Amino acid sequence: MAFELSEDQLKTAENKLKRYLPMSQQVYGFLVLRNRVRSDPVRVLVDRWPQFRVIVCKPHGEQNSDLFKDALLFATDAAVLEEILSKSSVFDWSKYFCVGTSVSHTEIFKAVASAKGVPCKRVATCYLMTLEDVSRLPSVDSSGISISSLDESHIGLVNQTWKFGKDDVAVAMIRNMIANFPSCCVLDAERKPVSWILTYPSCAIGMLYTLPEHRGKGYAKILVSSLAKRNHALGYPVYSFIEEENAVSYRLFVNLGFTEDPSYREAWFEFNKFQIFQ
Repeated sequence: MAFELSEDQLKTAENKLKRYLPMSQQVYGFLVLRNRVRSDPVRVLVDRWPQFRVIVCKPHGEQNSDLFKDALLFATDAAVLEEILSKSSVFDWSKYFCVGTSVSHTEIFKAVASAKGVPCKRVATCYLMTLEDVSRLPSVDSSGISISSLDESHIGLVNQTWKFGKDDVAVAMIRNMIANFPSCCVLDAERKPVSWILTYPSCAIGMLYTLPEHRGKGYAKILVSSLAKRNHALGYPVYSFIEEENAVSYRLFVNLGFTEDPSYREAWFEFNKFQIFQ
């Protein structure tokens, strides 16, 4: 699997992936942004062209700054996926990497990792929540609230409060998101963020967080609504991944008109986590 897509082919792939929604949501969303916004370099690989069965979006380069930039994978053929994982060099199994893909591929990833003697851990399983109709968003009163976008000075704050951050290796990913993709935040009287939400490179909205002392004021509802409208206006798909155990966020998104696809779950797998510390 060494066929890397060109700029024109990326646009064609975006259209092809649209046919497989919602299963292809994350890779489709990534290509929507990739085809419109210049951000950190990423390679997009397929098993064959144009009738690909496996497509992978992966960070370009092997530096430590890439460790928390997940690879994204969509496959329509389990047998082809297993063969690619087992025999191709699409992933370097001697180093750390993280993959976001359908939870239905769990046993394939576990089996290949076991055969290669590589530690494998599923770190998250999420509901896919989509907003099909932005007009369904309830009206939200944001009068008297200062809403802005995050900037580079806020990278450290986001990193320290993100569940999968709190480490320097996540800084590059957050910097890329803040610099290139839409974000929203609520500012206090000193113009410091007290609540925020970002857009991932896959176009999913997330990293929603409110400082504990500012909770219960409706900021999360205002920010999700604001960013959803902004991304929709830009022509982006509006969706989010909510971890299965996060009942509070699940209720928030449902109350704002997002719907869950009960037939689909997205999962993230880490391999060779110990390599980060070597």
